[in-house]
Amino acid sequence: MKLQKKLFEQLESLYPEMVKTRRHLHMYPELSFKEQFTPEYVSQHLESLGIEYRTHVGGNGVVGTLHGGRPGPTVALRADFDALPIQDEKDVPYRSTIEGVSHACGHDVHTAALMAVETVLAGVREELAGTVVFIHQFAEELPPGGAQLMIADGCLDGVDYIYGAHVWADDDYGTIGFRPGNAMAGGDNFDITIQGKGGHGAIPHTTVDPLVTMSQLVVNLQQIVSRKMDPNASNVVTIGKFHSGEATNVIPDTAVISGTTRTFDTESKAVMEEWIRLMSVSTAAQNGATAQVDFTYGCVPLINSEGETEQLKVLAEAYLPDMSVQEKAPMMTSEDFAYYLEHVPGSFFFVGARNSEIDAVYPHHHPKFDVDERAMVEIGKVFILAVLHHMNGLEVAACETAESSK
Repeated sequence: MKLQKKLFEQLESLYPEMVKTRRHLHMYPELSFKEQFTPEYVSQHLESLGIEYRTHVGGNGVVGTLHGGRPGPTVALRADFDALPIQDEKDVPYRSTIEGVSHACGHDVHTAALMAVETVLAGVREELAGTVVFIHQFAEELPPGGAQLMIADGCLDGVDYIYGAHVWADDDYGTIGFRPGNAMAGGDNFDITIQGKGGHGAIPHTTVDPLVTMSQLVVNLQQIVSRKMDPNASNVVTIGKFHSGEATNVIPDTAVISGTTRTFDTESKAVMEEWIRLMSVSTAAQNGATAQVDFTYGCVPLINSEGETEQLKVLAEAYLPDMSVQEKAPMMTSEDFAYYLEHVPGSFFFVGARNSEIDAVYPHHHPKFDVDERAMVEIGKVFILAVLHHMNGLEVAACETAESSK
């Protein structure tokens, strides 16, 4: 299809601009629910292209709407733009200028890629048969996330299909991963406070030691997945934070732990919560302490639509011959893109960005996280394939015919 080739060439020509955009965002990251500069930056871009847009969608979100020259379906493309409370330790010119905040997960990559797609699609709007909705989402990193708030504020009104992408540091640049069905787990977070009775470390019998009690609880919680859940299912209970005490000779009053659960089904979510609450109360009681358990309900499992995912995978194989298109295994990480898929069909895919030659070898949420920026072009190309498939009838057969005529 001539339009597909034209858009790919235009996108490739925008690569230097994508790098400039991504690095600008990387230098000025903003935490979840505190985004101010980034939404304004995106809005100015949409306005420059003559794309109508709404700001403050659900909070700090921005939604652009591009109407094609002919009627057709509405396809949404989503990118997130919040950063993490992590110090940027890379020695690069575009290192974060904000102390203790960095784009250590790649959301700057997603935003720069979508902005480039907006540029090329705006230039051919009259050739499109349908409408493209550009969802720039805030607060993906902090549960319950911005997706639900944006949906409640109408970002999916009239949308027929939705697609999202994540740059993936564990996969080499040159790979694109798809996963029909269960792709990413649902996740909840919890905080547990053990209240004991503090005192002098030399006379422990006069205290109720919350640190010892909490240590027992951490060990007990490991039995939930190993002994209370079906071993054929994928479930995780992880303790990520433990705090108690400030001095070597003082038994503290309280101990606090925080953790997360991950699973692919709602029944398992409920079972894990029930056991966490039960074990916390019983472990505290047997030591003469009390326990308070607070749950923050996060994402539901991300379940990609079978048909849309398989179709996009086939299109990527046909139109991106230089890429290695793979089927990914289900992952226990979570993503609030899952909420969009509860409302409309679509797919969330992964583009590899690991490259040891430029020291892009660190995992997501690492202080030295970085990517091979060429991944932005591949994200943009897959977005374009999704749009042209639904709006302009792009199929694999057209690609095969074009190849055979060469």
